[in-house]
Amino acid sequence: MRLKYLIVFVLVLALTVSLFTGCTNKSQKLTKINFVETVHSIFYAPYYVAVSQGFFKEQGLELVITTAQGSDKAATAVLSGTADIGLQGPETTVYVLKEGRDDYLVNFGQLTRKDGSFLLGKKPEPDFKWENLRGKKVIGGRPGGMPQMTLEYILKEHGINPKTDLTLITNLQFTAAAGAFMSSDADYVALFEPTASLVEKQKGGYIVASVGASSHEVPYTTFNAKKSYIEKHPDIIQRFVNAVYKGMLWVESHSSKEVAEAIKPFFPDTDVDLMATAIERYKNQNTWGTTLKMKVEDFDFLQNILLDAGVIKEKVDSHLLINNTFAEKAEKMVKK
Repeated sequence: MRLKYLIVFVLVLALTVSLFTGCTNKSQKLTKINFVETVHSIFYAPYYVAVSQGFFKEQGLELVITTAQGSDKAATAVLSGTADIGLQGPETTVYVLKEGRDDYLVNFGQLTRKDGSFLLGKKPEPDFKWENLRGKKVIGGRPGGMPQMTLEYILKEHGINPKTDLTLITNLQFTAAAGAFMSSDADYVALFEPTASLVEKQKGGYIVASVGASSHEVPYTTFNAKKSYIEKHPDIIQRFVNAVYKGMLWVESHSSKEVAEAIKPFFPDTDVDLMATAIERYKNQNTWGTTLKMKVEDFDFLQNILLDAGVIKEKVDSHLLINNTFAEKAEKMVKK
């Protein structure tokens, strides 16, 4: 009899603990982060994985995501306080610092290390050479943006003057480039994924070269925030970086098809196999790597591209714009 009461007591206690734990988990509040991405692209796969696999929630964070359609617009959102954290080209952080702002933008994590665009032509070119662009009409990116400046830098490395040796179209919106290419007499266009693979699938163009594979490694897309926000919320920044780092490791250890399936909710209208093809392309050129840490020498090279493009007259101290503290801690805190 006494044993019967003991069993009942243990069961009631277990049920009580279970209910209490459940209530505690449900009542746990997530810290909302207003987050702005430059564009919506498979190029940013590791951070989408971090969201879809619950890595941000594990860190007690909830991202409220908006898309700016341009690094300049993303930087403006962060500077104005509309967004807490941004994902954009770090060239914007150079521009902001050169404006003389005290509360400038600081890069605390590198997501991509190479240009993510691909050059498409109207016909297959298995023996493509950059010199083939001489005298052609090419749809590029926004003036002053990294995609366009990287493209021009590559052209110059191959002896092509972007201003005189070809016709560069740079006045189109990011989302309009593919349609303009397919419906015009343009010979080439630079597109990001999944748009590049989608155009190729529709026989509207053919990928002839990878801009990223043809260029130097740089901190191409970074996470940044205002200096004051980082100083005030180092715990949030650390948890944010932990989540993205875990997403990076997940992408590294899973197949392109698995990554495509994981980020499918972010691209509901895109075929999974097409996404897997795009992800495999990015993996093959080591777009993401397994660290958010930035190298000063790579940031300096990025500034060489800015100098060459004429958007700055002299470099700034790259150390002022790089904070690797959180990335270094993440590598110690997150289990591989």
